Amino acid sequence: MKVRCLVVDDEELAIDVITEYIGRIEYLELAGTCKSALEALSVLNQREIDLMFLDIQMPGLTGLQLLRNLSHRPEVIFTTAYLEYALEGFELQALDYLIKPVAFERFVKAINRYFKGRQQEVSLPEQILKDTFQEPFIFVKSDKMMVKVMLGDITHIESLRNYVSIYMKDGKEVKTLNTISNIEEKLPEMNFLRVHRSFIVAIDKIDCFMAGSVKIRGQFIPIGRNYRGYVKQRLDQRSIG
Repeated sequence: MKVRCLVVDDEELAIDVITEYIGRIEYLELAGTCKSALEALSVLNQREIDLMFLDIQMPGLTGLQLLRNLSHRPEVIFTTAYLEYALEGFELQALDYLIKPVAFERFVKAINRYFKGRQQEVSLPEQILKDTFQEPFIFVKSDKMMVKVMLGDITHIESLRNYVSIYMKDGKEVKTLNTISNIEEKLPEMNFLRVHRSFIVAIDKIDCFMAGSVKIRGQFIPIGRNYRGYVKQRLDQRSIG
């Protein structure tokens, strides 16, 4: 009998990734997806769920609050961009705590924790683990086409008067008639940082930074005055000295 899984996350991209991973493992079955904890509560009251992949930071009701208020709860694996909630998650007896972006290999380890509690284990061929991980991406509309943009290739994003430019590490540029805020919603917060009303940067592409700017591939990108406190806090988390 397959394990019935529920994916709860307010980010469409995060839902897509976990859903796709579930589909790769024959022992798992996708029972549903929810974009809020309240929606998940309704599903849990209507059908039996064995394993729930639960985001923490969601509008209205957080994943932690949802879990505390469940009288009959499935096994839970947290999926989040925030490492600081790990201790509280394990205190609520979660099976595992996955940090976004979630690699397929790490996903499999979390699944095996579920099966080990039932004296079972999922064994996947090594070649599957090597070949099936698909890097996260988004589609953006450009020149009347939906263009695939690999998130790992983005260096920074700039909002201009009527469009947004996405700059890639190979020097290419993708222009889209959109808003930078809409694109920001599709990006994993752990990997990208809004530094200005007109700029988002990929954190791993920053060469150096100062109080008022970050440098990426020789270009200085300004840090907006209203963003400086938050940017400093995020970058200090990865700084030594």
